[in-house]
Amino acid sequence: MVKSTNQPTQNPLAILNAHTAGIDVGSMLMMVSYTDPSGQQKLLESTGFSEDLIQLAKTLKSERITDVAMEGTGVYWMAIYEVLEQEGLKVTLTNPRHFKNVAAQKTDVKDCQWLHQLHAHGLLRSSHIAPELYRELKTYVHERNVLQEIKRDTLNRIHKVLTQMNIKVQHVISDIEGVAGMKLLRGIASGITDPETLLSLVNTSKLKATVADLLQSLTGFHKKQYTVVLQNQLEVFDFLKGKMKSYELLIEDVLKKMMPSDENGFLPEIKKKTSYTRKNEYSINLKAYLEGILGVDVTVVDGLKEISVLEIITVTGIDMNKWRTQEHFTSWLNLSPRQKKSGGKLLGHEKRFTNNSATQAFRLAAQTMWQNKGPLGQLYKRLAVRKGSKKAIKAVARKLAVIFYKMVKEKCSYDKTKLEKNIEQQRARKIAMLMREASKYGYDLQPVML
Repeated sequence: MVKSTNQPTQNPLAILNAHTAGIDVGSMLMMVSYTDPSGQQKLLESTGFSEDLIQLAKTLKSERITDVAMEGTGVYWMAIYEVLEQEGLKVTLTNPRHFKNVAAQKTDVKDCQWLHQLHAHGLLRSSHIAPELYRELKTYVHERNVLQEIKRDTLNRIHKVLTQMNIKVQHVISDIEGVAGMKLLRGIASGITDPETLLSLVNTSKLKATVADLLQSLTGFHKKQYTVVLQNQLEVFDFLKGKMKSYELLIEDVLKKMMPSDENGFLPEIKKKTSYTRKNEYSINLKAYLEGILGVDVTVVDGLKEISVLEIITVTGIDMNKWRTQEHFTSWLNLSPRQKKSGGKLLGHEKRFTNNSATQAFRLAAQTMWQNKGPLGQLYKRLAVRKGSKKAIKAVARKLAVIFYKMVKEKCSYDKTKLEKNIEQQRARKIAMLMREASKYGYDLQPVML
């Protein structure tokens, strides 16, 4: 039986905003399509030089353009985005995957015209771009992470040199980057070859290894070429540590600007970090800054450490009202399942990939739950047994994102009892299932006091 319904006659797409423009962004060429005050569509070509970008923004503003759409192409969009933003134009940065599903010959002119047309009809969805202060913070955090990766590679080269010298101290001491490990490395690089003299540089009572094992591990072949390489690698290591510290000071300056002032207009005083800074930890009191900016201590949540929260807010900011619900937030993070349906049947779930650093931070936090004994750790272990570790990581990452969203938006503290109630419900359902299975075979289960 064929069902018929009365549908209204479809009208052509309405122009929601006539004062729009579309820009096809390139490294050295910008193609612009816009509508002038008389309603005529025009094309404009500009280079990627700073003076030309500023002139382009002024031209669009003189033509009464208010909204500009462009695609996020690599990092080329950043310069023109900031120029347009400074001129007071509303910029819609869209994902190229959302509008390039049309089979046609691809040219720069057609791309900008297609962007212009879709934006005039209100069919483009804007990507989330954090405010300028958060973009500055993200740059500093990213560059510090790059230096951290280079420092890790430098430590690997130091390990290689020690292996070539047949010195095994890196296998005896758990942390070669610690105080004792660095003293021994600097002693070897200075030309000390006697194991007992090297061992006298450190406090052996704080090391788990025995003195005999330490002396054996420090006995090696001290050739000149290896000593020189070790000296140079230590200089590189110190240089990288210094640059990381300089970025931390820049990050602290930005965090101070984000701190809300009190009722008298004064900024709260943040105490300096007194505890020892290990490995890649920040030397500034990052936890106090984050609590002051967010208005709530998010680091009490299992897995969400200070560095992870900092990575997240550099992308999301602290205004959670940009996402109407927690479902919108987790979908933007690509942490919610996206079903594939056809013919009324569920065919599976779409696999989506993202380079969102906030998503990676939530996933890394979820990955640490395998050794956690709290409710989130139990959730991870239960899902890992049933569906595998990959799906468990994604599910727990989504749970962490929901907790983060609610805490930051509602300024509420972390309530672990809500998760514990879910665990009790799971336990009750499991007991009921076991009792039903036992009754099928004529058995009756009774609780035993242990």
